[in-house]
Amino acid sequence: MGSKITLKDLARILNVSISTVSKALNDNPEISIETRAKIKELAESYGYVPNNIAQSLKSKSTKTIGVIIPAILLEFFSKVLYGIEIEATKRGYKIIICLSNELQQKESESIDTFINGSVDGIILSVAEETQKTKNHTHFLKSEKYNLPMVMFDRVAKDISCDKVTVDDFEGAYEATQFLHELDSKNIIFINPISNISVGESREEGYVKAIEDLSLVPLVLKVEHYNQIEKELTKILNNQKVDAILAADEYSAILAINVARLNGYNVPNDISVIGFTNGLMAEHSIPSLTVVSQHAENIGRTSVEILLDRIQGKLPEQPVHKVVKTNIIERNSTKKR
Repeated sequence: MGSKITLKDLARILNVSISTVSKALNDNPEISIETRAKIKELAESYGYVPNNIAQSLKSKSTKTIGVIIPAILLEFFSKVLYGIEIEATKRGYKIIICLSNELQQKESESIDTFINGSVDGIILSVAEETQKTKNHTHFLKSEKYNLPMVMFDRVAKDISCDKVTVDDFEGAYEATQFLHELDSKNIIFINPISNISVGESREEGYVKAIEDLSLVPLVLKVEHYNQIEKELTKILNNQKVDAILAADEYSAILAINVARLNGYNVPNDISVIGFTNGLMAEHSIPSLTVVSQHAENIGRTSVEILLDRIQGKLPEQPVHKVVKTNIIERNSTKKR
């Protein structure tokens, strides 16, 4: 019979009821330890695999969470995913991961995959293309099929669902104030992600802080990272810059390299701060001062909220949890 053996087959071989076999495999204390061990040993020897579909139909729960993320190579999302996995496992759930690759169509297809009953709920971060088009109709499918959904980091404001976001505005505001406390007065903001919500919020936080300090804002927006060297070099050659705040980790490290190529010392001449606390930031030369978003905590919190929603522990109105950022000082900024 091999891997196709069923509970009924096991019960027949052992001359016990199907219910006894099922309870034993699920460690039900109604069954003696000796009988449980005997049944488990036989099940393993025959390569028995539980029928998860049948079990989920019976219990009306798959014990599975669907996760949709824009990219796997970005360390922020990898850390969020790690937090999701750790908390889901802790709560007895598995996860199924889909990548949107920043495309709206793939995001919509992933939701279609999940609403067929394969998961109990969805955790997702909105794709870049979806944020550009502002077409959020595919998210309404989860509500139509009564499938709970938690959005994290990048969210659709007009969709009524639970959300976990980072206070990106406040993070950029405080980072700008931090640079000013280091005697920086010519602070530039580099934004290669202005077309997504987090990039917009960080830029707004920077501009507000600059205005409150009675300084002049200088924003460098680029569509691609490969434009940073050329455009930042122009600025460095034509006006005074003594600090750089970058909207993400990669653009901050590129800014350090461009500054050094143009004869500036980091941090003595120019201090640099970026968002996201990843391995690149920790091991760049000099190591990068960052606005940490606590990515793993975002993942854990998203699972907590989703499962509390599934179990009916939350109020009817959507919950919005805001994760505070903090600055981790390293060697790319002057010492206070």
